[in-house]
Amino acid sequence: MVALIDTRTAPEQTPPVDPRPRSANRRGPLRWVVLAIAVLTGVVMASPFLVLVLTAFRTQSDYAAKGPFSIPDSLTLSAFARYIRDVNFPLALWNSVAISLLVAVIGVLISLFASYAIGVGRIRGATLVTGVLLFATMLPQEAIIYPLFYGAQALGLRDSIWSVVIVFAVLQSAFGTYLLGSIFGTFPPSLLEAARLDGANRWQILWRVVFPVMRPTLSVLLIFFFIWTWNEFYIPVVMLTDPANQTVPIALSTLRGQLSTDITELNAGSLLSLLPTLLFFLFFQRTLTRGITAGAVK
Repeated sequence: MVALIDTRTAPEQTPPVDPRPRSANRRGPLRWVVLAIAVLTGVVMASPFLVLVLTAFRTQSDYAAKGPFSIPDSLTLSAFARYIRDVNFPLALWNSVAISLLVAVIGVLISLFASYAIGVGRIRGATLVTGVLLFATMLPQEAIIYPLFYGAQALGLRDSIWSVVIVFAVLQSAFGTYLLGSIFGTFPPSLLEAARLDGANRWQILWRVVFPVMRPTLSVLLIFFFIWTWNEFYIPVVMLTDPANQTVPIALSTLRGQLSTDITELNAGSLLSLLPTLLFFLFFQRTLTRGITAGAVK
């Protein structure tokens, strides 16, 4: 047998082509620069909180001798003990939690009902009502404190936590109604029409069709209303003069003296007043993320 020899030359091997664009190879140093800027920005933003924590755990003499930007010689809980002794913190904490929860729940319910009437019910003058609500969210509290004060006094609610709950529930629901009303305006009409053809009335449509879809957004509003109400100071300090009804920010303001202030005790109280909202935010962090990213109707 004669062996057949393939005299064809093999094709010339070409080097593999890098699928990445040339610009991607140049992003290496740029990424490190962006990372360094982000880390530096984070350190600058976290530095006030770090100073707050260090000052809260140091002695008053150490703070007076070295100032706020030095490393303390030792850590102590004496400032926290003085704050709890001088201020009825458990009572103030309970008042803040009760007021914030009531405002958040009532505000979300009012926002849901009002926005459902505006966006789905198509009431007359919906644009005017939305404009009034938007204007109400921009009013400064100093402009409405006098009618609110005399109105609470006429109703016998002055120096009661319900005066603050009613005021903030209405104010927060104005923003919630404006936000939800714009969302309800884009609600799929086919989904509502299908529910009507199945024999559902407006109340059933609200709770069985609209509410499940809007639950993530309502959860976000609930979290925001709680945090916003917790940090309120001006209206509660005017409405609540009895120490038994004061909230955490009001109790914290009583530590400021006319001639001198214990900075370590003030920082300890600020840290204690910050922890509940921080824990509340961390606990509902996944709910907040889901509510913000939920943008489609399934």
